Order: sequence, then structure tokens, then C-alpha cells
Amino acid sequence: MVISRNGIVAAESPLAAEAGVRILERGGNAVDAAIATNAMMGVVEPMMNGIGGDLFAIVYDAKADKLYGINASGWAPKGLTIEYLQKQGIRSMPQQGVNAITVPGAVDGWQKLADKFGRKKLGEDLAAAIRTAQDGFPVPEWTAAYWASEVDYLRTDEAATKTYLPGDRPPKVGEVFRNPDLAWSLERIAQHGREAFYKGEIATKILESMKRHNGPMTAQDLAEFSSEFVEPISTTYRDWTIYELPPNVQGLAALEMLNIMETFPLGQKDWGFGSTKVLHAMIEAKKLAYADLAKYIGDPRKQKLPVAALLSKEWAAQRAKLIDADKANCDAAAGEIPVGNDTTYLSVVDRDGNMVSLIQSNYEAFGSGIVAAGTGFALHDRGGLFSMERNSPNALAGRKRPLHTIIPAFAQKGDVRVAFGIMGGWNQSQAHAQFVANLVDFKMNIQAALEAPRFSKHTFGGCDVMMENRFGQNVRNELTNKGHKIDLKGSYSSGMGGGQAVMRDSAARVNYGASDPRKDGQAVAELPFE
Repeated sequence: MVISRNGIVAAESPLAAEAGVRILERGGNAVDAAIATNAMMGVVEPMMNGIGGDLFAIVYDAKADKLYGINASGWAPKGLTIEYLQKQGIRSMPQQGVNAITVPGAVDGWQKLADKFGRKKLGEDLAAAIRTAQDGFPVPEWTAAYWASEVDYLRTDEAATKTYLPGDRPPKVGEVFRNPDLAWSLERIAQHGREAFYKGEIATKILESMKRHNGPMTAQDLAEFSSEFVEPISTTYRDWTIYELPPNVQGLAALEMLNIMETFPLGQKDWGFGSTKVLHAMIEAKKLAYADLAKYIGDPRKQKLPVAALLSKEWAAQRAKLIDADKANCDAAAGEIPVGNDTTYLSVVDRDGNMVSLIQSNYEAFGSGIVAAGTGFALHDRGGLFSMERNSPNALAGRKRPLHTIIPAFAQKGDVRVAFGIMGGWNQSQAHAQFVANLVDFKMNIQAALEAPRFSKHTFGGCDVMMENRFGQNVRNELTNKGHKIDLKGSYSSGMGGGQAVMRDSAARVNYGASDPRKDGQAVAELPFE
């Protein structure tokens, strides 16, 4: 762990973490640092995140001793409906291209966070990202690998090719990549705030691109969008309280999974880390929680969702009874509730104990594959997560937000608080639950809890499960005998996502930072100030 009495930024890129730390050293707080770090991530890892995507955050205000959530996920354009797609002969949600684009929410999220909590002007928070986009940065290993695998996808759009394939090829490791168009976009936001993106010059370029690709997004879809502050939801796990954001995100599945896991004696005799009993119970809990997620979760602004029922300990106890200790469930179904009337992750703690858990994403690499000419960023494809089943709570409709995979998280026990997150699509809720168990049941510190081997099941049905090869061969054999179909991965597999965490011991006034070795990032401490 990185341990300091001053602020710490944990991010997926050292350059991004440094940008955040620089802001802390200049008198900014955790929110200013989070915005600076996020902006830099959009420059240095453009396939994963950027101002063409959505954002979620949990903010801990130390003075008020209060948690705030922000949902900066965009809605579908008014004209993007099931009928609209069916008229074009489309029968399932497009995963790329113009009909997968929802309004990007990140910039509005930055503005609202800066206005409510920040000590610095947005322009100061964005300065390092603007300079880096203009001057360029040497491309690191992981980023170069992600880039190289998306060449054919980028070539499907002229502006994407021009922006991301200089000389008609992806940049190699150590090669300096410049993005003056992105510097221009960030400068507009620095000068004019969110208006530049949703009503100004950037909006004009986005709408020109929509017209070129025959997309349904209009000026009103952009101009009328607003992110919103939301109340985090929580559950207790043993003697800790774990917080996630409410739907339209998948965080509820992490809390339900923990509630089911709590019915088993994890960490006690014969239930040690990496044991067959523990892994079987956790994998089965994942299946049940995700089955409920798929059936019941969507945009709460459009319908009443059974959040309280799914979060209850009674529900978890009922679901836990379905777990057979000897046999994997290959067809986990959602429970029946009597209903009445998703990337980059970063975390920051400052010297005053304010904390931010922030996650932001394009959804899939380079999002929709479409770049609005002159803007320097890819528009995300988050609409791909909608359903075209009309009776689903996640059914596509205009001005509705899709079910999201990206989730920030927070945990608290007494004077200790942890802001954490782990990326990777449907990996996230199950990875959060594993991280919490590592912390609570297996008494690991935050770095060990991130590094520990993980399993991940990205599918909702079947008995397949990915596992890192650091789990023992005997355990894997025993799980196979129970019916689990193990897809063995390397020691630190990207299939398990990558995470960051910061922790604050407010009694000792000491901060801790951790960064997952599955990514290129690090936790960086602020130097003592004068």
C-alpha cells in the first residue's frame, strides 16, 4: 500500500494519478483531483473512457460526514425507440454505430461535482489534460495492446481513423501520440463549462456527425440532458456497511451477492480464502444475484423497481437456500417478487479526509466507433445495453437511461472508510463482493485485497466460470466435480477487471492507496505541502 498523511490518488495511469496529485498540492480537494485525473485518463487511454462517455461517483464530504452519489449517465435520444429500430429491420440492440449512442453524461457530471464540491475552477482541473493532449504522451504497454486490437473497428469511421490511427496505424509502445482535437474540446469545456458540450461548439460537431450517420440524436436531446445527485444504497456485511449507487446501475447485484454470502461462515474454520467451499458459495451467490439483476433492474425514473425487496436480508436468506453445497446450478433463475404499484476507475482521498470513488467509461473499446469530426473523442455505445423486449424494465425508450455496468463503491466501519472500484463490464458487482470478502472475512489490506486471485462469470446462464490460475489445482478439480466448467486464465488476467482503492483512518488521520497489478496504474501520494 501507499501510506501518507496527505492526499492519495489511485488511478489506472501514473500520468493521470500525477495530474490529480498536482491539483491536491495546489490546494484542490478530492473532487478537483478526481476531475483532473479523469480528464487525463480520457487523453491517455482514449479507448476506455473520455468525454464521449458516462460517469458515476460516490463522494464523501468529511466535514458534513455525508455520502453523495452522482448519476451522470445519459439518456437515449427521444427518437431512439424500439419502433424506430424495428422499422430499419433491426431486431436486437446495436452494439456499435450511431444507434448505440446515448447522450454522453460525463461533462455534465464534472460540472455538477465541481460546482457542489470543488475548490478550483473547472479550467484549472482540466489544464494538465489539455496540455498533454496538445503536446502528446508516450503510449504505455497495456494501452498500445488495446489500441492495436481495435484497428479494424476504427477504420469503419473516417474521423475515428484520422484521430486514432496517425499514419494509418495504431501508435506503438513508447511512441508519442498527440490529440489536438481533444485539446480543443477540453479547452472549450474549460472556458465555457458544460454548455460548450451540450449547447455550444462541441454540440454542433456532434450533431453534424449524427446527421452524417443518419442518427436520431437532436439538439434538444443534448441541451435538455442533466445528470442528477442520487442517494447511495447500502447493506451491512458482517460489521461493515457497503455502499453502491441505485439503479440504473448494477451495484445492487453486489449488495445482494454480499447478503447471500453473509449466510455462509466465510473466513471461519474450513472456509478459508480460495477454498472449495468459499468459491462454490460465492460463484453460486453471483448467479442468483445477477439473475435478479437481469429481471428487475432498469431506469427508476420510468417505473417502480423492487430495490428494497432485493436488498433485504430476508430475500437473501430465501435465495441462499437454493444453493446446493455439492452441485453447481447451471440454470439460476430470478426469484419471484410480488411487485406493488457499466471503463476507467479512480479513487482519491485528500488530506482533510474527503474521498471520491469515480468510474467513467465508453462501454466497449472506442465506444460506438464514431468520432465527431474535429472533437478528438469517441462517442460511447452505452445504448447497446438496452433490451428490445418490451416487458423488460430495461426496454429501450426515448429519454430513458440503459442498465449500466459501471459502478463506484464505498465501504465503512467505525473510523475507517474505503473508496474502491473494479472495472470490467459484468465483472464489476462480483469483483466488488470478492474485494469486500477479502477485506472483511479474510482480513487482507486493500492492496492484498485487489491483488488476490479472482473468479469472474460474465455470462448470466450456464456453469462456465473464469478463474485465475493462482487458485489451487485441487480446489479447481473439486469445483469441476461439483459441475463448474472452469475457463482457466493467467495469473493476473484482464478478464477479472482492474481496480483501485483508497482508505482513510480518520482517527489516526492516515490515508492508504492501492492499485491493481492487472492494470498500468499506481497510487500516488501528495508531497507534504508548505
